[in-house]
Amino acid sequence: MNEDHRAADPDILRVTRTKREAKSFYDRVSGIYDWLTRAFERRFAEKALERLDARDGEVVLEIGFGSGHCLRAIARAVGRKGSAHGVDISRGMLVVARKKLAESGLAEKAHPLLGDAARLPYKDSVFDAVFMSYTLELFDTAEIPCVLDEIRRVLRPRGRVGVASLSREGGGSPMLRLYEWAHERWPKYADCRPIYVERSLRDAGFGIRSKDVVRWFGLPNEIVVAANPAPV
Repeated sequence: MNEDHRAADPDILRVTRTKREAKSFYDRVSGIYDWLTRAFERRFAEKALERLDARDGEVVLEIGFGSGHCLRAIARAVGRKGSAHGVDISRGMLVVARKKLAESGLAEKAHPLLGDAARLPYKDSVFDAVFMSYTLELFDTAEIPCVLDEIRRVLRPRGRVGVASLSREGGGSPMLRLYEWAHERWPKYADCRPIYVERSLRDAGFGIRSKDVVRWFGLPNEIVVAANPAPV
């Protein structure tokens, strides 16, 4: 594995917003986050979750659970014998997600907490699946391999990871160039930026199971499910 390739890709824009700034931003928008994501991110997140296929009895982690929309769906999918877990850096999102889970009668089935995906607060090999929706691209380019290494660490052998993200694959569309211009101009607000999802997962040692490229007003998105290889 080429560590230099994993750590840097000249095509991918940098993330200049600090994590402190990110926490503050998501705390501020936590009360309206469902409204902000309903028109765009939510339908692709739901498609990615469908591809991941969380099953009855599984233990599943969502990284960057936001308002808890997908975490609630995961808790329902894993049933009585399974459990759903989540980490997010925003305390405001944690409050909103816990309220949503409690109102749905799932407070005992789902376990959201504050945490950083670059240092997941879990033991090795504890999850059957990990889910990320419009979260991986929020990490700076050099930190993406660290996040994926942490996911491999907490996944069981043959465990699955599902990722939905803005994509730079087949880049060059006018909409993509416009979005990247906005990210460079207002990085604290146009915070997501397109990355290479499949490439990043392959570089981290995952085996690709499925991939969809979907577009929203010309802006490409990757939905990828990959597997943690079994030990040799």
